[in-house]
Amino acid sequence: MAFVPIYILILGFTIVIDYFAGIYIENAEGNRRKLFLLFSLIANIGVLAVFKYYNFLNHNFSFLMHGFGLTNPIPYLSILLPIGLSFHTFQAMSYTIEVYRGHQKAERHFGIYSLYVMFYPQLVAGPIERPQNLLHQFREKYNFEYERVVEGLKLMLWGLFKKLVIADRLAIYVNTIYNNPLQHSGMTFILATIFFAFQIYCDFSGYSDIAIGAAKVMGFKLMTNFNRPYFARNISEFWKRWHISLSTWFKDYLYISLGGNRVSIPRWYFNLFIVFLISGLWHGSNWTYIIWGGLNGFYLIFAIISQGFRDKMNKIMGLKKIPVLYHLSQILITFFLACFAWIFFRANNVTDAFIIIKKISTFSGSIFMENPSMMIYSFFGIFLLISVEFKKEYYKGEFSFFNHENWIVRNLSYASLVIIILLFGVFDGGQFIYFQF
Repeated sequence: MAFVPIYILILGFTIVIDYFAGIYIENAEGNRRKLFLLFSLIANIGVLAVFKYYNFLNHNFSFLMHGFGLTNPIPYLSILLPIGLSFHTFQAMSYTIEVYRGHQKAERHFGIYSLYVMFYPQLVAGPIERPQNLLHQFREKYNFEYERVVEGLKLMLWGLFKKLVIADRLAIYVNTIYNNPLQHSGMTFILATIFFAFQIYCDFSGYSDIAIGAAKVMGFKLMTNFNRPYFARNISEFWKRWHISLSTWFKDYLYISLGGNRVSIPRWYFNLFIVFLISGLWHGSNWTYIIWGGLNGFYLIFAIISQGFRDKMNKIMGLKKIPVLYHLSQILITFFLACFAWIFFRANNVTDAFIIIKKISTFSGSIFMENPSMMIYSFFGIFLLISVEFKKEYYKGEFSFFNHENWIVRNLSYASLVIIILLFGVFDGGQFIYFQF
């Protein structure tokens, strides 16, 4: 509404449609239930298609028509993509699907259902909640609990650190390099790609921390959205740790609906690949996102096909005899594969992506460093992040400044993080990356 006030009607339209669809689905029998669900899904996907994919599809249609020497008569639309449209659309769709499957009672209170779709902490960038987790919480009374409020504020503080100190600072370097692909060397793009891997993680997980923390302060519990994905040892594990609310959404509502792995092997591979392709398209109306999704689907399928061969090679090389080395190699390989895919995600277009890949493959040139102090701050932020997440990953329940039993140590840790944010944070009003989705 801050950009285009009338856009509130988009939310109003989908809320009214899904509210009544849920009730009709619950009361109907036989094929009528499926008809009401279909009506709800078409309405939601239709809104998403018009605002997010209409011009993209029209552009590709124009390109196809041009190949036959024809002119596309369909006009383009001058519309602004509503912030967070994909997120609250998917959350609304999960409601009617769960009602249809009999896992959720239809919500009769219009205000509570509206709140489910528009709950402000996670409205614009998730986590994408399920009705079973969230709807009942709106009927419960929450008294002030000091411990809960402190936990929520600590999570918000850590999210601000990840966003302002790490993500927004790395963005300065990443944007400079990726927006000028012809002017930089392969070594520079290697560093920029690694920086982007941490930028997008800290940007999005930072938002999730702030959203989950804000909800927690008020007494609401949202689902975990990130679980230290760069410590994953394979691509399958990576996607169980990255954007968990979206990954599980596609698994629950698309992958399983297609048959999951309860089908023939070729069909199983197809199901995996199509889910990742659609996941890429969900992120944006650009071929770079589709290729990114397809690449991750290929990673997963190739890992399944090559599992036996890789096990034999590991046995021959004896890597498993050195668990630490074997574990570290798995993490680094997974991180490398994720970074390679991130090139397509970040590149402005497919042509730029292939230019960047070609330059990276040469390992040539020096690393661009216009501002050494900025680089030091960037590496400092990444080092601090990895240190904290390493501790959480491998030393759960051990010593922690934030949760130290001594209140002086706890409060000094809060103050120190606030000072770090104020001294090293970038306060230029940079948007969260996932707002565009």
